[in-house]
This record gives sequence, structure tokens and C-alpha cells, in this order.
Amino acid sequence: MLTCLLALASGPARAASDHPVILIVGDSISAGFGVPVQQGYATLLEQQLQEHMAGIQVVNASVSGDTTQGGVARLPQLLEQHHPDLLLIELGGNDGLRGTPLKLIRQNIERMIRMAEERGTMVMLLGMQIPPNYGQRYTKGFADIYPQLAEQYDTLLVPFLLEGVATDPELMQGDGIHPTAEAQPILQQLVMDELQLWLELHQGE
Repeated sequence: MLTCLLALASGPARAASDHPVILIVGDSISAGFGVPVQQGYATLLEQQLQEHMAGIQVVNASVSGDTTQGGVARLPQLLEQHHPDLLLIELGGNDGLRGTPLKLIRQNIERMIRMAEERGTMVMLLGMQIPPNYGQRYTKGFADIYPQLAEQYDTLLVPFLLEGVATDPELMQGDGIHPTAEAQPILQQLVMDELQLWLELHQGE
């Protein structure tokens, strides 16, 4: 992982901008459905990162209702427009809730990883899980997609972005799907913990 980070830190995406850019491509969880923009974890993350590195930018290109197929379609233009140093992929939840074949979900996320890495952009996967009523085989297979791809492509990984949140009714909105404003700092910290090595490398440049 360290070798991969060092190589990507000096790649073409890093040279494209004076300050590091983090691009988030996700669905309603990252878009902050039902939460004021300034309270969403993406905004909180940018504020915390700027305390460590002036000028760092978090571009939140998340769209409520988006799927992995939508991410594949949108990503090339987003990469061209923002030249991110790091791409956070938070997609798959809507696919899983619709019963999309696991093979297709995996293929789509894999395509996004490869698009980014071909441009010298580091990737972090923000994993999701779905309710157990979808059946043990499908539920486990879905959750396993993220760590399996992270290992295969040596990406950063938050195994479950709603860890400690999804099972707490007080931290979830009435629909049982979206986290509340009070939950956003938890999501922010899960991402920030995984960002530490990447951040240290960029601070040392």
C-alpha cells in the first residue's frame, strides 16, 4: 500500500493541480439526503482536512439514487474536470436494494477503480451493506465486494461507511436508510481514519 501511495502521489493527477483534490462519487448517503449541506460528512471532512493542509478541496459529486452503472457513466467527465488526487467511491447500496446481480455491481466498481488508477488517481472504497432480509448469500456476497476489490487493487477501504450508525435508530432518519445530521461526524471520522497515511504522504511533499 505504501509503495502504491508513493507512486500515485507523484503521478499525473497530482501534477494537474496546485492543491490536492478529493472527489467523492456516491449516492444519497454521501449527498447528505435530509441533512443540511454544511452538516454533511463531506463538508465536515473538508473542514477537518484543511486544518492539516491548506487549500485541499473535497468535491462532492454524489447524486441521490445513483447506482454503480451511473457512476461508471459519470466518472470519466468528473475525472477530466477535477483531476482528483484521490477518488472516494461510495456506490452499490441502491444496486443491492434492487437486487442487482452481484457480478454486475462488482464489475462496475472495478471499472471505476481502473478508470481512476489509469489516470494516476488513488482510490478509496466506502463500503456498504444491505439488510439481512435479502438472504444470507446475497447479503454476504454484497458486503464482500468492497474488501475483495480493495485487496485486488490495493485501494484504501472503509469496510462499512455506516458502521456504528445503521444499527442505532437514533442515528438514522425515519426511513431507516439515511443517517441523521448527528451521525455525520461518525461517517467523517471513519473516512478520516483511513485517510491518515495518504494525508501524511501529501504533507511530506
